[in-house]
Amino acid sequence: MVKLATEAEAALSSFYEEMREKGAPRLREAAWDDFSRKGLPNRRVEAWHYTDIKAALAKPAPIAAASRAAPSLERAHDSLRLVILDGVFRPDLSDVARLPEGVVAQSLRDALAQSDPQVMDALASADVGADDAMVSLNAALMQDGVVLRIAPGAVIERAIELASFVSTDAAQSTFSRSLALVGKGARATLIETVGALANAPAQDNQTLILRLAAGAALDLVSHVSGAAEQAVRVLSLLAHLDEGATVKSYALIEGAGLLRRQIFARLDGERAHIALNGATLARGRQHADTTLVVDHAKPNGESRERFRNILDEQSVGVFQGRIVVRPGAQKTDGAMQSKGLLLSDGSTMNNKPELEIFADDVQCSHGATCGRLDKDQLFYLMARGLPRREAEALLIEAFANEAMEGLDDDALQAFFAERISAWLSRRITR
Repeated sequence: MVKLATEAEAALSSFYEEMREKGAPRLREAAWDDFSRKGLPNRRVEAWHYTDIKAALAKPAPIAAASRAAPSLERAHDSLRLVILDGVFRPDLSDVARLPEGVVAQSLRDALAQSDPQVMDALASADVGADDAMVSLNAALMQDGVVLRIAPGAVIERAIELASFVSTDAAQSTFSRSLALVGKGARATLIETVGALANAPAQDNQTLILRLAAGAALDLVSHVSGAAEQAVRVLSLLAHLDEGATVKSYALIEGAGLLRRQIFARLDGERAHIALNGATLARGRQHADTTLVVDHAKPNGESRERFRNILDEQSVGVFQGRIVVRPGAQKTDGAMQSKGLLLSDGSTMNNKPELEIFADDVQCSHGATCGRLDKDQLFYLMARGLPRREAEALLIEAFANEAMEGLDDDALQAFFAERISAWLSRRITR
């Protein structure tokens, strides 16, 4: 093990000593050893070139204590909610008893205490994202999370919401790790909500692991909002798809502070399909980073990535996308697109799409653009009597909603449209 060099890494080492015996000590030790070899990523690490997390976490906040508070949590969806508060699963705030037949949820902490073999195997074999230091840090320091099991063949009509909130006013760190096991041929919708109930400079490191058996299908709808200007959040999604499995993901990112949402997906069965879509709304000095790696390991896989970044004031956007096609993964079909819209002279967009292809019978493409609102379209709307700010809002709204095309749930699509409209209304009135 390499000795960690900085004061921040020394503080994280003390956190590990605090957490090392709290379930799955071997898994934690392996993860900590991996993190120790790498340390906190900085700009010299290629995957973190545009986001210096080492500087942002120069003073790690202490791990949040388990909260006994029972805050009133508003519901934005007609879903069955599972709540993580300050890094700990709260069954008393959740709809555990109302889950339909074929769905079981429990705390990760309980599953680890019981050495649940299915959970231990799923966590230990989470090969996607294994090279990322922040994913390893999350595994070493995980406080709790949700283990969600969907039985083979189950068709779950009502969406299940995994809601994670920070409630403290103090600067604290949270490390949650959740696992969704979707059985063979099962169908479900999972809503991932990440928010803050207080204006605290939280340091949040969350990981959601998806493991889809053959023929399973999951719609993942993510909404990230609410944070202080000094908040630092790293949200990791690790997806493992077996033969014929399908994941469709839609994400809306808003809020403040520094945010990195990273996705590592491995299509480990033939005819697996993944679609990743997202829109980011950033203003002030927000730093919003979306980084993804889609790994095609077997033939006849398909992936689609479509992201929109809307940046105002002094905000910074990052999109890094990489499609990897392994030897033997013939007939792979992959397409990736990122578009950035700059609303001010002070905003910045960094685009870095990549293809790594080691097979010769594939169809893969990528594209990235960055620019301002179309002057001709703006003139057309203003010529018909719309004030400039309202005309801009119409164009921006249409641009953002492109990332939500294909979302089958009308209520969720309307919710996203309302959030985008609310964000734009602040721009119109200021």
